[in-house]
Amino acid sequence: MIKKYSVSRDDQIYQAWPDVALTPSGRLVCVFSECTHHGDRSYTRIMACDSTDRGRTWSPKRPITEGTAGKSYYYNCARITRLRDQRLCVVVDRCPTGGEATTAVQSVNLLYFSSDEGATWSAPVETPLRGIVPDKLLELETGRWILAAHHPENGFLAQFMRYSDDRGKTWSDRITVARQPGLNLCEVSILPVTGSTLAAFLRENSFLGWDCKKTLSHDNGETWGEVIDFPLPACHRPVTGRLADGRILITHRFMQGGKGWVGTWTQNLFAALTDEASALATRRGDAWARILPVDFDRSPHSDTGYSGWVQFDDGAIYIVNYIVDDAPKGQIRGYALGLEDFLVG
Repeated sequence: MIKKYSVSRDDQIYQAWPDVALTPSGRLVCVFSECTHHGDRSYTRIMACDSTDRGRTWSPKRPITEGTAGKSYYYNCARITRLRDQRLCVVVDRCPTGGEATTAVQSVNLLYFSSDEGATWSAPVETPLRGIVPDKLLELETGRWILAAHHPENGFLAQFMRYSDDRGKTWSDRITVARQPGLNLCEVSILPVTGSTLAAFLRENSFLGWDCKKTLSHDNGETWGEVIDFPLPACHRPVTGRLADGRILITHRFMQGGKGWVGTWTQNLFAALTDEASALATRRGDAWARILPVDFDRSPHSDTGYSGWVQFDDGAIYIVNYIVDDAPKGQIRGYALGLEDFLVG
């Protein structure tokens, strides 16, 4: 049975786009944005809070960045990673105010590091990657760091990445992960699958209810293949990861689209269970996913479906998500569940 918990609710400010990491001591650290509104970024700030009881209760929120009221930029979506040296790393896109296309192309991705489980954070480290809504910093077994974001190119959204083999001192040239005329490919989640093979799961942003898209790399991200359909219909903001038993979990927004989005705007958060063979499949028909509804936004002004998740050593899963639901503004909510919620027996 899925159990729901309040991570952060502040009825005076909009809170959205969370992610979560699990520290060596068992502390959960959640990062998220606060802003005037989803559609109004005249004020933004990246916040953090933590839990020492597996997400049942949470500390008051505290800032990682400065507030941006009156500034020429705003902060967008933060993601958090626990690195192999046990530091935490937050990546966030800092976007100039202005037109959306210009904002995306010129947005700078910054890294913040913590060596004390999120109690304090370093000054921001600027990377050469441009684009918005970054994937979390991915650290491969080889030690390679991969950072990915998207922006418009030639009239459609396209996904890009850079890699570093010296822990962020230098970065590769820009690499195209996915670009295809007629598709708006964005909000990637890159998953190490086996050996040097990576699978990139993507949102298609035409608001037509199309499948999740996927592409494969067999050289640790240096080149990528064709765009493949993956059987998660109407998938926005996929967040992938490997479970302890080897299977793969993908949390995502279900966005069916429809007439002017009336009554259909961002109502549902889903979680999908799949496997390595499906991640490696080169045809839609060779992949499977078992899809679990996690939450439904009952608000007439619903807005939900950007998530992050971790798995504890005992197999329990904890998801964070933003949702309006019973609040006047966006709030951050947590969900405790297990694999038994997907399967009986």
